[in-house]
Amino acid sequence: MKTRRHFLKASVAGTGAAALAAPALAQQRFEWRMVTSWPKRLPGPGVTAERIASRIAEASNGRLQITVHAAGELVPALEVFDAVATGTAELAHTASLFWQGKMKAAPFFTAVPFGLTAGEHHAWIYHGGGQDVWDELYAPFAIKPYMGGNTGLQMGGWFRHEIKTAEDFKGLKMRMPGLGGEVIRRLGATPVSLPPGEIFSSLQSGVIDATEFLGPWSDAAMGFQKVAPYYYAPGFHEPNGTGEFLVARKALETLPSDLRAILEQAVMAENSFSLAESEWFNAGTLDDLVKRQGIKLRTYPAELLKAAHATSREVIAEAAAADAGFGKVWASYEKALNRLSPWAETGLRTYLAARAA
Repeated sequence: MKTRRHFLKASVAGTGAAALAAPALAQQRFEWRMVTSWPKRLPGPGVTAERIASRIAEASNGRLQITVHAAGELVPALEVFDAVATGTAELAHTASLFWQGKMKAAPFFTAVPFGLTAGEHHAWIYHGGGQDVWDELYAPFAIKPYMGGNTGLQMGGWFRHEIKTAEDFKGLKMRMPGLGGEVIRRLGATPVSLPPGEIFSSLQSGVIDATEFLGPWSDAAMGFQKVAPYYYAPGFHEPNGTGEFLVARKALETLPSDLRAILEQAVMAENSFSLAESEWFNAGTLDDLVKRQGIKLRTYPAELLKAAHATSREVIAEAAAADAGFGKVWASYEKALNRLSPWAETGLRTYLAARAA
């Protein structure tokens, strides 16, 4: 009898301890750092990074607080991937095309020349196996990647001089990272890789002759219109503007399941919100650039676009043959492209043509 009473007493005590432990565990708090590749409060990706942090803090009732660092505040713009990989920061907001030197296939997760649009890219990542190949690519660095907002269709770029023929492209020094950089190199230009914060001064001083960045809203905030009067479309090199939200896997594994769900849902919500935001403000800003600021809006010569399209396929085919990781990601991406393109042609292209008639 004594043994039975002792057992019951111990059981009740254990149950009480567990009951007390559960709320305590649920209230565990975390303070993380997010490093970014963007100037502080940059319209588009800079604002998105801060909004993701705010969404997470609010939804978690302050249990997961994130301090956002603009480019250069904690680490340079193009070192944020390494900062997460080494534990200097738990999070980063950036763009995957910056990591081509580490992983040949990384640019796929921002944009591919003549590739998926923003909506199509979302479809690939969420429903077409894109997240799986992305996770596998970044696994050796102990990083979990997520889509982190979207700036939509990009513009072709800002030029100090008019581009009338494909020949005018030759000899240009143009800021363009990712696969698009290799495409323009083969077209006769010299691609230059610069972090966002260094683009304006390089364009102003003549270190570069032209630059691409994002869409009108973000571009105007960078001030490119002050030194380069010609603004070209379309952004064949980046038909999609997916930002990248990186999380150190070690840090992610410390989160309770509810906080991890909050983090993932906050990023997913931002993907939709930021794309709508960019569409709205790009339209208004482009109108202002042309009507009030006198920017000369131009379309790339047809011969240049044709040459760029053929060259982009050569670049991708060669890289896929030379690098197994690139080939695997391209196989997944191409499958999505082949599935989604006919629908875009049937639905979107015919509708836009009818709307413009």
